[in-house]
Amino acid sequence: MPSYHSYLESVRKRNKRKQIVSSLIMLGEERRRQIIQLTKRDGRVVVKDLARRFSTSLITIRKDLESLHQQGRVERAHGGALPIDAAALQDPTLGEKERLRRKEKERIAVAAARLVRPGDVITLDSGTTSTAVARAAKNIRNLTVITNAVNIAAELVGTGVEVILTGGAMRPNSFSLVGPLAEESLRYITADLLFLAVDGFDIEYGLTTPNLLEAKVNRVMIANAKKTVVVCDSSKFGRRSLSLIAPTSAVHHAITDRKISQRYLRGLREAGVKVVTV
Repeated sequence: MPSYHSYLESVRKRNKRKQIVSSLIMLGEERRRQIIQLTKRDGRVVVKDLARRFSTSLITIRKDLESLHQQGRVERAHGGALPIDAAALQDPTLGEKERLRRKEKERIAVAAARLVRPGDVITLDSGTTSTAVARAAKNIRNLTVITNAVNIAAELVGTGVEVILTGGAMRPNSFSLVGPLAEESLRYITADLLFLAVDGFDIEYGLTTPNLLEAKVNRVMIANAKKTVVVCDSSKFGRRSLSLIAPTSAVHHAITDRKISQRYLRGLREAGVKVVTV
């Protein structure tokens, strides 16, 4: 039979193992707590950087990020994670969007109109920046505008612009036409330029919007345009909304304001996107 001392030694070892396991759990929880804080502070975290910071393996960090993603604490991205942005998942009304960053949108629209030549066919989605592009371009000769936005069609009434409005079911929030009718009508029309206003532009992930049906219409617009020009203010970069429209590789040009960070500007250029800042 084991001696009393042997029994005490085995109890001591078991307790020590429990303490080690408990300590590791606490270390993991603290590490994940700090990861959340870093994500909120920096707007993005990278697996390699976190592994160096916490002196742990890439596999451990990936497990941490996956755990936090499952808990809804961070949004997983290629090579790291992004903060959860509740606003990026909302679908504001057209009136609410119109009031945001109006001056920036006007400057972006003027720069966009400079890309349009007389006789061009352009497609405009239902974004408020696209509406500003319609206003800036309405005096260009022999211009044809294809759009799924009822408000843009109304904006161009009485001008010399030929307007082609898609069919579809109207979304009250945005006055945009979506669904199979909208998608089908766009498949048989080719545009020289598409001006696309997005709700989120995560360079590694792509272009996003809060509405699934809007995303499907936007994908057809991209497929049937010779060039895609993203028009959005700098607040949209680094954000990811509910529905993926297309990867960054689908974008030829991006027009935004000068507040865009150097990191995003560099990322766009590395992705082969021609950038204009205004």
